[in-house]
Amino acid sequence: MIMSETTTKTREQLIDAARQVFARKGIDRTTMNDIATASKKGRRTLYMYFKNKEELSTIVIENEMERLYEMLEAVEKKDLPADEKLVSFIYARLDAFKSTVTRNGSLRANFFHDSWHVAKVRKGYNLQEIALIKKILNSGIKEGIFKIPDIETTALVIHYSLKGIEVPYIRGLLGDSPDRVSRSRSSVIDLIFKGIKIKK
Repeated sequence: MIMSETTTKTREQLIDAARQVFARKGIDRTTMNDIATASKKGRRTLYMYFKNKEELSTIVIENEMERLYEMLEAVEKKDLPADEKLVSFIYARLDAFKSTVTRNGSLRANFFHDSWHVAKVRKGYNLQEIALIKKILNSGIKEGIFKIPDIETTALVIHYSLKGIEVPYIRGLLGDSPDRVSRSRSSVIDLIFKGIKIKK
């Protein structure tokens, strides 16, 4: 169904109202009544667009993942040498996830929780992100910067390494001062590019 401009605008307003209520109260404690009240559109209008809270929470998380992906895609398209591009990509990803948490308040508890619901929503975007990493790695090989026997495995390792430090990075466990954050980010880059074994 093709939506009119007014219909599209109303739908976007309802989604943003839901995001704000989820951020304030958390998804579990939010009701459709809360969202209807926050949107100032009423329950009837809300149910015209969305079946239930689960559908809305899925859309909110999808929208946040889309924002993150667009940021990363913009980095991949930059005219930079592959090694600089990979560093920019890693920094952008860490900062983008932190920005998402700041923007969404208590939604972070659900956004980063390893539940089947969130995992299902993130699955497609994970694959898109891995594809972006592979593009950067392939560019690096063509430029003579990287030597990678298995691009698929390398891209997966980088992706899951970054995914694994999302929560500690966001919670400040990798550093709460600007200086410590900078050192933590540099350590991530060093591990990816240099490893930990002394070269003889």
